[in-house]
Amino acid sequence: VPGAVLRDGDRVLTGTGARALLRMAEGSAIKLGENASLVVARLADKGGAADRVVSATLDVVQGAFRFTTRIFGSPRASRDLTIRIATVTAGIRGTDVWGKSSAERDVVCLIEGRIFVQHREQAFTMQDPLSFFIAGRDGKRQPVALVPEAQLQQWATETEIAPASGASLRGGKHRVVLAAATDKATATTLVGRLRTGGYPARVRAYRAAAGLRYAVDVPGLGSAEDAAQLARALRAAGYTPER
Repeated sequence: VPGAVLRDGDRVLTGTGARALLRMAEGSAIKLGENASLVVARLADKGGAADRVVSATLDVVQGAFRFTTRIFGSPRASRDLTIRIATVTAGIRGTDVWGKSSAERDVVCLIEGRIFVQHREQAFTMQDPLSFFIAGRDGKRQPVALVPEAQLQQWATETEIAPASGASLRGGKHRVVLAAATDKATATTLVGRLRTGGYPARVRAYRAAAGLRYAVDVPGLGSAEDAAQLARALRAAGYTPER
Protein backbone atom coordinates (compact mmCIF):
# COMPACT_ATOMS: atom_id res chain seq x y z
CA VAL A 1 0.00 0.00 0.00
CA PRO A 2 1.47 3.41 -0.92
CA GLY A 3 2.97 5.14 2.11
CA ALA A 4 3.18 1.98 4.23
CA VAL A 5 6.14 1.78 6.63
CA LEU A 6 8.29 -1.35 6.35
CA ARG A 7 9.70 -3.12 9.40
CA ASP A 8 11.98 -6.07 10.13
CA GLY A 9 10.63 -9.25 8.59
CA ASP A 10 8.31 -7.54 6.10
CA ARG A 11 8.19 -8.87 2.54
CA VAL A 12 7.48 -6.80 -0.57
CA LEU A 13 5.97 -8.66 -3.54
CA THR A 14 5.25 -7.41 -7.06
CA GLY A 15 3.06 -9.11 -9.62
CA THR A 16 3.37 -9.64 -13.36
CA GLY A 17 4.06 -6.34 -15.12
CA ALA A 18 4.31 -4.51 -11.79
CA ARG A 19 6.94 -2.17 -10.33
CA ALA A 20 7.54 -0.80 -6.82
CA LEU A 21 9.50 2.14 -5.41
CA LEU A 22 10.77 2.01 -1.81
CA ARG A 23 12.13 5.06 -0.04
CA MET A 24 14.83 4.47 2.56
CA ALA A 25 14.87 6.61 5.71
CA GLU A 26 18.07 8.42 4.73
CA GLY A 27 16.72 9.37 1.28
CA SER A 28 17.93 6.68 -1.10
CA ALA A 29 15.52 4.56 -3.15
CA ILE A 30 15.09 0.94 -4.16
CA LYS A 31 13.13 0.09 -7.29
CA LEU A 32 11.68 -3.39 -7.85
CA GLY A 33 10.72 -5.01 -11.13
CA GLU A 34 7.91 -7.44 -11.88
CA ASN A 35 7.44 -10.73 -10.01
CA ALA A 36 9.96 -9.60 -7.41
CA SER A 37 10.24 -10.67 -3.79
CA LEU A 38 12.24 -8.59 -1.30
CA VAL A 39 12.54 -9.30 2.44
CA VAL A 40 13.54 -6.68 5.01
CA ALA A 41 15.89 -8.86 7.08
CA ARG A 42 17.21 -6.04 9.27
CA LEU A 43 16.42 -2.34 9.55
CA ALA A 44 17.83 0.17 12.06
CA ASP A 45 17.92 3.96 12.43
CA LYS A 46 20.37 5.14 15.11
CA GLY A 47 22.09 8.30 16.28
CA GLY A 48 21.09 11.94 16.39
CA ALA A 49 20.93 14.66 13.78
CA ALA A 50 24.73 14.98 13.58
CA ASP A 51 25.64 11.27 13.56
CA ARG A 52 22.53 9.50 12.26
CA VAL A 53 23.15 6.13 10.58
CA VAL A 54 20.49 4.14 8.73
CA SER A 55 21.46 0.49 8.31
CA ALA A 56 19.64 -2.34 6.60
CA THR A 57 20.01 -5.84 5.22
CA LEU A 58 17.67 -6.63 2.34
CA ASP A 59 17.20 -10.04 0.73
CA VAL A 60 16.29 -10.02 -2.96
CA VAL A 61 14.73 -13.48 -3.19
CA GLN A 62 13.58 -13.05 -6.76
CA GLY A 63 13.40 -10.43 -9.49
CA ALA A 64 15.19 -7.23 -10.47
CA PHE A 65 16.05 -4.26 -8.26
CA ARG A 66 17.84 -0.93 -8.57
CA PHE A 67 19.36 1.05 -5.71
CA THR A 68 19.81 4.75 -6.42
CA THR A 69 20.36 8.03 -4.59
CA ARG A 70 19.14 10.16 -7.50
CA ILE A 71 15.41 10.43 -6.73
CA PHE A 72 14.78 12.05 -3.35
CA GLY A 73 17.62 14.58 -3.10
CA SER A 74 20.56 14.85 -0.70
CA PRO A 75 20.98 12.13 1.97
CA ARG A 76 19.76 12.94 5.47
CA ALA A 77 22.01 10.38 7.19
CA SER A 78 24.87 7.98 6.61
CA ARG A 79 23.91 4.56 5.28
CA ASP A 80 25.11 1.02 5.88
CA LEU A 81 23.24 -1.13 3.39
CA THR A 82 23.74 -4.78 2.49
CA ILE A 83 21.76 -6.43 -0.29
CA ARG A 84 21.77 -10.21 -0.55
CA ILE A 85 20.89 -11.64 -3.95
CA ALA A 86 20.71 -15.43 -3.49
CA THR A 87 24.39 -16.43 -3.95
CA VAL A 88 25.76 -12.86 -3.90
CA THR A 89 26.08 -10.33 -1.06
CA ALA A 90 26.74 -6.68 -1.95
CA GLY A 91 27.78 -4.03 0.56
CA ILE A 92 26.45 -0.83 -0.98
CA ARG A 93 28.68 2.21 -1.02
CA GLY A 94 27.66 3.22 -4.52
CA THR A 95 25.04 5.63 -5.69
CA ASP A 96 23.50 3.49 -8.44
CA VAL A 97 23.40 -0.32 -8.52
CA TRP A 98 21.19 -2.72 -10.50
CA GLY A 99 20.77 -6.42 -9.85
CA LYS A 100 18.55 -9.40 -10.48
CA SER A 101 18.00 -12.89 -9.10
CA SER A 102 16.46 -15.58 -11.29
CA ALA A 103 16.32 -19.37 -11.36
CA GLU A 104 19.39 -19.50 -13.62
CA ARG A 105 21.69 -16.78 -12.31
CA ASP A 106 22.35 -13.65 -10.25
CA VAL A 107 23.38 -10.39 -11.92
CA VAL A 108 24.98 -7.33 -10.31
CA CYS A 109 25.67 -4.16 -12.31
CA LEU A 110 27.48 -1.16 -10.81
CA ILE A 111 26.27 1.93 -12.64
CA GLU A 112 28.06 4.44 -10.42
CA GLY A 113 29.93 4.41 -7.10
CA ARG A 114 31.45 1.38 -5.37
CA ILE A 115 30.26 -1.94 -3.92
CA PHE A 116 31.90 -4.70 -1.90
CA VAL A 117 30.86 -8.11 -3.22
CA GLN A 118 30.94 -11.57 -1.65
CA HIS A 119 30.24 -14.56 -3.90
CA ARG A 120 30.67 -17.89 -2.16
CA GLU A 121 34.31 -17.90 -0.96
CA GLN A 122 35.42 -14.96 -3.08
CA ALA A 123 35.32 -11.29 -2.02
CA PHE A 124 36.14 -8.35 -4.25
CA THR A 125 35.41 -4.66 -4.84
CA MET A 126 33.66 -3.20 -7.88
CA GLN A 127 34.41 0.48 -8.49
CA ASP A 128 34.51 0.89 -12.28
CA PRO A 129 31.31 2.57 -13.53
CA LEU A 130 29.10 0.50 -15.84
CA SER A 131 30.68 -2.81 -14.82
CA PHE A 132 28.79 -6.03 -14.11
CA PHE A 133 29.19 -9.70 -13.37
CA ILE A 134 27.01 -12.80 -13.54
CA ALA A 135 27.02 -15.69 -11.08
CA GLY A 136 25.41 -18.89 -12.33
CA ARG A 137 23.53 -21.36 -10.19
CA ASP A 138 26.30 -23.88 -10.91
CA GLY A 139 28.62 -21.80 -8.73
CA LYS A 140 30.65 -20.37 -11.58
CA ARG A 141 31.15 -16.60 -11.83
CA GLN A 142 31.87 -14.75 -15.04
CA PRO A 143 34.66 -12.12 -14.91
CA VAL A 144 33.65 -8.52 -14.21
CA ALA A 145 33.17 -6.71 -17.53
CA LEU A 146 31.80 -3.46 -18.95
CA VAL A 147 28.09 -3.56 -19.66
CA PRO A 148 27.00 -2.64 -23.22
CA GLU A 149 24.77 0.44 -23.37
CA ALA A 150 21.92 -1.49 -25.00
CA GLN A 151 22.01 -4.10 -22.24
CA LEU A 152 22.00 -1.44 -19.52
CA GLN A 153 18.97 0.25 -21.07
CA GLN A 154 17.14 -3.06 -21.25
CA TRP A 155 17.89 -3.82 -17.61
CA ALA A 156 16.88 -0.30 -16.53
CA THR A 157 13.41 -0.64 -18.06
CA GLU A 158 12.79 -3.70 -15.88
CA THR A 159 12.68 -1.53 -12.74
CA GLU A 160 11.28 1.78 -14.05
CA ILE A 161 7.70 2.90 -13.43
CA ALA A 162 6.45 4.18 -16.78
CA PRO A 163 4.07 7.18 -16.97
CA ALA A 164 0.34 6.32 -16.96
CA SER A 165 1.14 2.67 -16.24
CA GLY A 166 -1.35 2.19 -13.40
CA ALA A 167 0.94 3.11 -10.52
CA SER A 168 -0.32 3.89 -7.02
CA LEU A 169 1.48 6.55 -5.00
CA ARG A 170 1.18 8.30 -1.68
CA GLY A 171 -1.38 11.09 -2.01
CA GLY A 172 -2.87 9.78 -5.27
CA LYS A 173 -6.52 10.84 -5.68
CA HIS A 174 -7.84 8.20 -8.08
CA ARG A 175 -8.90 4.61 -7.42
CA VAL A 176 -10.28 1.48 -9.06
CA VAL A 177 -13.26 -0.18 -7.32
CA LEU A 178 -13.56 -3.95 -7.55
CA ALA A 179 -16.49 -4.45 -5.20
CA ALA A 180 -18.72 -1.59 -4.05
CA ALA A 181 -20.99 -3.50 -1.65
CA THR A 182 -20.23 -6.98 -0.39
CA ASP A 183 -19.88 -8.95 2.85
CA LYS A 184 -16.74 -9.06 4.99
CA ALA A 185 -15.69 -12.61 4.08
CA THR A 186 -15.96 -11.98 0.34
CA ALA A 187 -14.10 -8.68 0.63
CA THR A 188 -11.30 -10.21 2.70
CA THR A 189 -10.85 -13.08 0.24
CA LEU A 190 -10.79 -10.70 -2.73
CA VAL A 191 -8.20 -8.42 -1.11
CA GLY A 192 -6.04 -11.44 -0.30
CA ARG A 193 -6.07 -12.55 -3.94
CA LEU A 194 -5.29 -9.05 -5.17
CA ARG A 195 -2.39 -8.53 -2.77
CA THR A 196 -0.93 -11.92 -3.61
CA GLY A 197 -0.96 -10.76 -7.22
CA GLY A 198 0.89 -7.56 -6.30
CA TYR A 199 -2.06 -5.14 -6.26
CA PRO A 200 -2.22 -2.79 -3.19
CA ALA A 201 -5.92 -3.38 -2.51
CA ARG A 202 -7.79 -2.45 0.67
CA VAL A 203 -11.13 -3.13 2.39
CA ARG A 204 -13.35 -0.23 3.48
CA ALA A 205 -16.31 -0.79 5.82
CA TYR A 206 -19.34 1.52 5.70
CA ARG A 207 -22.93 1.56 6.94
CA ALA A 208 -25.78 1.13 4.47
CA ALA A 209 -29.53 0.66 4.81
CA ALA A 210 -29.02 -3.11 4.87
CA GLY A 211 -26.36 -2.85 7.57
CA LEU A 212 -22.57 -2.93 7.51
CA ARG A 213 -21.17 -3.43 4.00
CA TYR A 214 -17.66 -3.65 2.60
CA ALA A 215 -15.98 -2.17 -0.46
CA VAL A 216 -12.74 -3.29 -2.10
CA ASP A 217 -10.62 -0.90 -4.13
CA VAL A 218 -7.08 -0.06 -5.19
CA PRO A 219 -6.52 3.55 -4.07
CA GLY A 220 -3.79 6.15 -4.52
CA LEU A 221 -3.60 6.26 -8.32
CA GLY A 222 -1.90 9.38 -9.59
CA SER A 223 -4.16 10.15 -12.56
CA ALA A 224 -7.27 9.06 -14.43
CA GLU A 225 -4.96 7.51 -17.02
CA ASP A 226 -3.29 5.42 -14.31
CA ALA A 227 -6.71 4.28 -13.08
CA ALA A 228 -7.81 3.32 -16.59
CA GLN A 229 -4.60 1.40 -17.22
CA LEU A 230 -4.90 -0.47 -13.92
CA ALA A 231 -8.52 -1.36 -14.69
CA ARG A 232 -7.42 -2.84 -18.02
CA ALA A 233 -4.70 -4.86 -16.30
CA LEU A 234 -7.16 -6.15 -13.71
CA ARG A 235 -9.62 -7.24 -16.39
CA ALA A 236 -6.81 -9.05 -18.20
CA ALA A 237 -6.02 -10.82 -14.91
CA GLY A 238 -9.62 -12.03 -14.60
CA TYR A 239 -11.08 -9.38 -12.28
CA THR A 240 -14.15 -7.22 -12.97
CA PRO A 241 -13.59 -3.60 -11.88
CA GLU A 242 -16.86 -1.75 -11.28
CA ARG A 243 -15.44 1.71 -11.91
